[in-house]
This record gives sequence, structure tokens and C-alpha cells, in this order.
Amino acid sequence: MTANMTFDALKKAVKSGEIDTVLACFVDMQGRLMGKRFHAVNFVETSFKETHCCNYLLATDLEMATPDGYASTSWQTGYGDYIMAPDLGTIRPMPWLESTAMVLCDILDHHSHAPVPHDPRAMLKKQVKRLNSLGFGAMMATELEFFLFEKSFEEIRRGGFRDLTPISGYNEDYHILQTSKEEHVMRPIRNHLFAAGLPIENTKGEAEAGQEELNIRYADALDCADHHTIAKHAVKEIAWQQGHAASFLPKWHKDRVGSSSHVHQSLWKDGQPVFYDKEKDLGKSEIMSQYMAGLIAFAPDYTYFLAPYVNSYKRFAKGTFAPTKTVWSVDNRTAGFRLCGEGSKGVRVECRIGGSDLNPYLAQAAMLAAGIKGIEDKMELSPPTSGDVYEDAKAADIPQTLRAATETLRNSNFLRDAMGDDVITHYTRAAEWEQEEFDRTVTDWEIARGFERA
Repeated sequence: MTANMTFDALKKAVKSGEIDTVLACFVDMQGRLMGKRFHAVNFVETSFKETHCCNYLLATDLEMATPDGYASTSWQTGYGDYIMAPDLGTIRPMPWLESTAMVLCDILDHHSHAPVPHDPRAMLKKQVKRLNSLGFGAMMATELEFFLFEKSFEEIRRGGFRDLTPISGYNEDYHILQTSKEEHVMRPIRNHLFAAGLPIENTKGEAEAGQEELNIRYADALDCADHHTIAKHAVKEIAWQQGHAASFLPKWHKDRVGSSSHVHQSLWKDGQPVFYDKEKDLGKSEIMSQYMAGLIAFAPDYTYFLAPYVNSYKRFAKGTFAPTKTVWSVDNRTAGFRLCGEGSKGVRVECRIGGSDLNPYLAQAAMLAAGIKGIEDKMELSPPTSGDVYEDAKAADIPQTLRAATETLRNSNFLRDAMGDDVITHYTRAAEWEQEEFDRTVTDWEIARGFERA
């Protein structure tokens, strides 16, 4: 596997002509890579220190609108600049783009040079630092699910996003024959990402026609989020290069299974997993129980960070492998939280609530905050559930709409304490805006249902 490039290695590659373009990228609220394409010579001579971007980029939506109601930036304050500070430890080649490397940037205040609190990368770093102060490090892994379609983004857009046809005609879960037909897309995804320094494990067909899953080996929390974001970006670009569209929309059709992003997590200390205790039932340590208790107790508070759009909540339906309840179980895919690897050093908790549209920095930051709260308060973990959790009337529900999740976010004292009032108010406004935009839209469903018959 190719490791990240050092800055010296980048300079040598630029001097030799191997690299002529450097993408300086940061992660926006939606988890997308935003930034600039630098001529590589300029980057290694001057711009490696800092560059700038408009501060509206951390107060916008998927359409790049400029909603009102944000304290951090507005028309009234003139939409000033942020500093993009390259993290030179994240330089890596982008082998699917000719002669191109990239670097991730942290977002700093233009005047104070302090981290911007609602920058997703800064939010995760803050929770990692809190965890480190307790003597622990977090190891995490995310699963990326998405759909491949026969047509390209451009063709689908020109067709009004109608008549979408997946790349395959049937459920391809673990299916080798069907996925062989998709290797012109999936093979370069695996190989290019591996060459970019991501610890790629595998790809597989998922539980629907045209649905894929990409698995990346676990890493520390910040690297995991970086890997997820780069991989998601690469999947779209490589699919586009092959004439196909790749979509991370959680629920693109009411009759099709949705796409998730499960997050596996465990805590470590001095190179050893602290979630494991061979003397305890399931090999689950007291620290793990406390961490899981926090995860579960505060799941409604942070659901927005796992499901940030109106469409996200269409995925939560029984009988679809998407959870509807905030309970845990042992190796049971109907629960919101699943204990995996019981009785072994690989014991860990998998959160199954998050959709394929989550921002990994925000999701991981929120879950770490909940786990830390569980440890600090020595919270007690309820017994595991068993059987079909969908039918468990006593189990607490995941918020079922964006509107409901917005209210649990707004009123979460726990998150305000962990992340800061300004940060939670900022993301509450993002959630409100998403709902407002949907509420004023007339959908195809309404027209078809009522055009003649209403």
C-alpha cells in the first residue's frame, strides 16, 4: 500500500514533473470535498502554508444556497474569508486523476487563526482530544454503501432523474457473477484508492440490484473519517469516468432497499483493545458497557448527524436491515446497535443507524461524545435484546423524521455541553433549512396523486 506522501516527496514529484496539480480540499457540512486546484509549483513554493475560501462554504446546503439564520456568516456581515490550512500529513496521490495529488485542510478563523468550531474536522478533533484526556484512543471503520446506475450523472440529470436503471437487474448480495460484470468500475475503485494510501479491504455486492459496498480497514477516528470522505469522492469520480452514476442517496426508490453507512468503533490504550475483557460475559469490558450505554441513551440527540436530510428517514423501515429502534443486540442486524466479535479481542460495537449520506466527521464526533458521556457518568448498559427488534414494542424508537431529529438536536443539553452552544445552534439551523426547502416543494407524488382526483 502506498503511504501518504511527505511534503518532501511531493516537492520531488513536482520537480520531476510527476505531479503538476495539487487539490487543496476541506470537508464541508455535507461531507463533500471542496477547495482549489493549484498548479503544483505554486503549492510547494507558497500555498502549502495557507490559502483562503469564503466562509459561506460552512453555512450552505447541497445546492450551495446561502440560507439566512446563521450566526457565523451572513449577507449582513459580508461573507468574509476563512483560512484553509493544509494538513501536510494528509498529502496523497490521486491515481485516478492524471499527475494529481491532494491535501486536506483545516479551516481557521481569518483573524484569530483559531479553528472554526463548526468545521467538521475540528469537531471530530475536539472529541478525540477529550477521549485522549481519559487515556483512550478511538479506532473506527465505516462501511460505504451506494448504487451504481447504467447511465451517467449528466444523462440522468437531463432526464429529470426519472427512469433510473441500476447497473444490474437483481439482488447481488455477495454475488460473484453479477459483480464480475461491474469490475470495470469496482476494480479501479479498489486499486486507485489502495494506491492513494487507503487501507482498502474489499468490495461486494449488497442486498439490492446495483447496490455496492466498499469496506476500508479500521483506523484511528480522524484517519477513518478522512478515508471515508476521500473514498466517497473517488467512487463518484471513477464511476463518472466509466460512464456511470454512483449515488449515496439513502433511499432512491420506495420499493428498493436503502443504503447505509454502518460505523464500527472500539477504544484502545497502549496498543491494546480496552473493550475486551476475557473474564466478562461476551468479552465485553466495563468500559465498553459504559460507552455503549452512552451511545444508546443519547442516540435520539445525535440522530441528525447520522441522518441529515429528509430522504434519510425514508430508509428506516422494518424488514429492510435498516434499524428503527435504539437498542443493542448480539450479532443481530435488526437492532440499532450490534455487538460484533463477542468473546474476542475484536469485540466492538457497530452503529447501524447512519445512512450513506452521513458526514463521517460529524457522525463520529457525536458518537464519541456520547460514549465519553457514558464513561464519565459510569452509565449502566441495559440487557441486550434478541429476536426481531422491529417488533419490540418496548424498545425506544429512532426519530422517524428530520423534523423530529431537529428538535432532539436543538434541545440536547448533552451535545451543547460536549460541542458548544454555537456549534449545535449552527447545525440546528442547517436541519431547519433542509426541512423548510422540502416543505415548500411540490413533489411528483403530490401531482400524480391529486392532479385529477383531488
